[in-house]
Amino acid sequence: MSVGLDHVLLTRFNVPSKGHESLVRAQENWLKDRVGLFERYCLPSVVAQTCRDFSWIIYFDPQSPPWLLDWVQGQQRQGSFRPLLREEVGPQDLLDDIATVVGPRSGGALVTTNLDNDDSLAADFVSRVQAVAPLGGRTVVYLADGLIRRGDVLYRRVDPHNAFCSVRETWDRPVTCWADWHNLLPELMPAAVVRGTPGWLQVVHGANVSNRVRGRRTHPSAHRPAFPGLLEDLPDPTVRQLVADVLVSVPARAGREGGRAAAKAVLSKVAGKRGLDRAKLMLSSVRRRMS
Repeated sequence: MSVGLDHVLLTRFNVPSKGHESLVRAQENWLKDRVGLFERYCLPSVVAQTCRDFSWIIYFDPQSPPWLLDWVQGQQRQGSFRPLLREEVGPQDLLDDIATVVGPRSGGALVTTNLDNDDSLAADFVSRVQAVAPLGGRTVVYLADGLIRRGDVLYRRVDPHNAFCSVRETWDRPVTCWADWHNLLPELMPAAVVRGTPGWLQVVHGANVSNRVRGRRTHPSAHRPAFPGLLEDLPDPTVRQLVADVLVSVPARAGREGGRAAAKAVLSKVAGKRGLDRAKLMLSSVRRRMS
């Protein structure tokens, strides 16, 4: 680890949501698709980090199918991440696991970063996050610029409070990046929103619930060095395609996003976060049945 800094990436692979265990555990196809996405996008991007001073914890459901547990054991032998089996991850469990994986602490600072199992990091993501100075104390850090891939099309997006959130704090009663939803963390602590080259990549696919196409089309060739092996199969758009996106698609997406944001705000106010979570799970279940 860097002197004075312990950095841990945190990923939930298939830890069941409380009260909805059967919905998660029964989705065999979902698990197989996620393994494929993880091996194609997530794992290579972490292995390609220019800064290797970090640890990576991935949580798996101990009641996963035998084939998945065998796959986890194979991954553990390769040593890219530390797999842990838990039916749920409470705050104290999380802190105990982090302390165990980190071992002797490098210093007084702890950085935790959320990484979904179907997403990717730019090769310099870890180094950029570690370079951000805290804002006087516990700080949530966001690299605001990122990419979204859908099929063979790539979009560039600015999301100031995105899911690739990192929390930098001391080891004195840390709360980690899982203290709340990624977009609500600025309500708990100061936020450092860093602009620059794209720091992350989201892949929009059939099982996504929250991730959608947003932003503007961009040239994949411009971003291939930062995401080695992940964008080589994408063609650059033509001038006609770029113009059509700006004049037609961007306004249409903005209109849909405005409607979704309004509906989400109403549902969250009426049903709370649990109600919103249930709605997302129901939508995900419907999409999987239709796919």
